[in-house]
Amino acid sequence: MGRVTERRRVIRIRDGVQTTTRPDTLVAEEPMEIRLGGKPLAITMRTPGDDFALAAGFLVSEGVLASADELAHIVYCAGAVGSEGTPLAVAEGGVNTYNVVDVRLAHGVPVPDITLERNVYTTSSCGLCGKASLDAVRTTARWALDTSDDTPVRIDPATLSVLPDRLRAAQRVFDRTGGLHAAALFSTDGELLDIREDVGRHNAVDKIVGRALQQGLLPLSSSVLMVSGRASFELAQKAVMAGIPVLAAVSAPSSLAVDLAAETGLTLVGFLRGASMNVYAGEHRIALPAPAGRA
Repeated sequence: MGRVTERRRVIRIRDGVQTTTRPDTLVAEEPMEIRLGGKPLAITMRTPGDDFALAAGFLVSEGVLASADELAHIVYCAGAVGSEGTPLAVAEGGVNTYNVVDVRLAHGVPVPDITLERNVYTTSSCGLCGKASLDAVRTTARWALDTSDDTPVRIDPATLSVLPDRLRAAQRVFDRTGGLHAAALFSTDGELLDIREDVGRHNAVDKIVGRALQQGLLPLSSSVLMVSGRASFELAQKAVMAGIPVLAAVSAPSSLAVDLAAETGLTLVGFLRGASMNVYAGEHRIALPAPAGRA
């Protein structure tokens, strides 16, 4: 739809003196309402694009969807109505805003009671707190992460060390705007599988998870999720709900993200910058050499 970036006038000042006036490229930010079966469920501020994947990924993180056959379809709805109550999508001269999507579940898939608290543990970095959040994810997650020491998913620190640069190199819109977060999915040998950008890093993760659901790839049990910025509880939750065993971030995790990783067996890596990194949980998946002097 050509709505990922927009142009705005900017005045450049250098050393206290105006030098030029020119247009600047900015990342677009618009609200998107997600409806479930025609009923409003959530509103998120996002960069337009991959909207259906964003909605599907959001519902994976909420425990509503876990496979492509549970999803009937997703459609755009009119974002407003005309003077006679006619949807703008069909009103004379009206234009669909493409900012409202409606998700329909397949026959027999239970619809959560969205008239109450919707069983949502995190929306726009809010929601329940502390132990209630941890319990909600643990009891709703469809797939259990392998917590055994002989897990088949192992990743070398040298492989982890190259992921931030590979993520950054694949950020096409960031190069034009400097204003986007990114999330990337890698194989355990460092192959880039998918990358999405958005003004919200939680949206970027939802777009990746939603695309995987649409392609029938869940759970993502042999993959690594790499995010720009910090690792919040919300991002750890989304990784667990998608069956992703390793979450890596270039900045710090929150305390609740570490608690969730420890409880669920998620490998959580923070401050991943070159060959340096901190492993906060799930160290059994990190292929470290035996300490010197130990057989």
